[in-house]
Parts: sequence; C-alpha cells; structure tokens
Amino acid sequence: MNPAQRDDAIESADIDDPDSLSLAGSAIDSPLTTAELCRVVGSRVRELRQALNMTMSAFANDAGISLGMLSKIEHGQSAPSLSTLARLAGTAKVPVTALFRGLDEEHDLVIVRAGEGHEIHHDRGGPDRLYQDLGTLRGPNRIIEPMITTITEPGGVFPLYQHPGVEFLHVLEGSLSYGYGGKAYLLNTGDTMQIHGEVAHGPVELVELPVRFISIKVYPASETRSAAGG
Repeated sequence: MNPAQRDDAIESADIDDPDSLSLAGSAIDSPLTTAELCRVVGSRVRELRQALNMTMSAFANDAGISLGMLSKIEHGQSAPSLSTLARLAGTAKVPVTALFRGLDEEHDLVIVRAGEGHEIHHDRGGPDRLYQDLGTLRGPNRIIEPMITTITEPGGVFPLYQHPGVEFLHVLEGSLSYGYGGKAYLLNTGDTMQIHGEVAHGPVELVELPVRFISIKVYPASETRSAAGG
C-alpha cells in the first residue's frame, strides 16, 4: 500500500459519523449535520483551490493526499480528519477556520488592512506581476471578489479570462490596452470599465508602466455555478 493509499484509508470517514469531522464540532456551534458540514468544507476547498488557479492534481500533491481523496472532499463525500484539514488549509495558505466560513452569519465581515492583501500566484505570473486578493466573503457560493493587479515590467503573455457574472475595473495607475470580445480598449489612470465575465477579456498591451488596477468580480447567486479564473 503506497503512502497516498494509506492516507486515503485513514482519512476516509463516514459523513454520517458525527465524530468524523471533529474540528467542526469543537470549533463551530452549528445545527448543521456532518453531511452538510462536509459539503460546506468541500465547497470552500474547491473555491480556494480555484482562486489559486491550481488543478486538482497539483493541489492534492501539495497537500500530500491522493487526487481521489481531494475529489471526494470537494464533492462533500468524505469527512476529512484534523490533519487533512490542516494540510488543505496550509496548501491554500489560509487558516483552518477559513474552511468553515459561511457557517456563522456573525462572521460575515472581511477587513483587509493596507498592504495585507492575500497574494495570488498565477502560472504566468512573476516578480513583475502582483495579484492581491482584497478579501472575499466566502460561503457555499462566492458573491464578490475584489483584487488589485500590479504590473511593473513589460513583456510576457497575458491570458484571457472568462467567468460567470460581471466585472468592474478601475485603473489606479498607468495605462493599458484591455481586450474584450475581440476588441481592445485603451484605459488610462482613472478610467473604469464594466464587462460581462462570460466574454473573453484581459490585458493585451501595457502602454504606460507601472500599471495598477482594481477589478471587482460579481458572481450570480446560483448554487450550480462554478467560479473560474479572472
């Protein structure tokens, strides 16, 4: 039995077992069943993984669990142990309690102090590109996602993004040509742009560096949608 298989055997738990998700019972005073908690935790893990633009395979590898186990967790079919929750949170670079956000309505406030935005690493990123998450209220469904993007050097390839909902952009510094639906639009300092997320969009040319802009994605309130890159 290889390490991943051994971990699967240890970490797999019956979601109907009230003791299997022990952290939930000790950290959260909630009337939810273990099965409902598993679904919430799975949804949070999936959202955090997607926010990092990581594949399930890469995320599972970094967390030291098998791909099959991660799939079960994300689909609410397995109750992860404390050690697995800690590994998942560590891989997502968040505290373990972040995996339970959305269960307590008294905690629906997020404040991000100046310079403390969570740094997001994209595959095509680098030291000249900084993506900072400004804090998102995350429950079973993500509603709004604010981010600041800073680009200090020319060159490189910018991917085009598509996601559910709409997006608002405001250029804080510099100027750039921003692609949307096959056309490009010049945006200067102080300019704003509102777009439909389903239409392919993203920077196509840097005109005046450094470029810094804030983007706010607003997702539709649907339990069936899946948030994607941005």
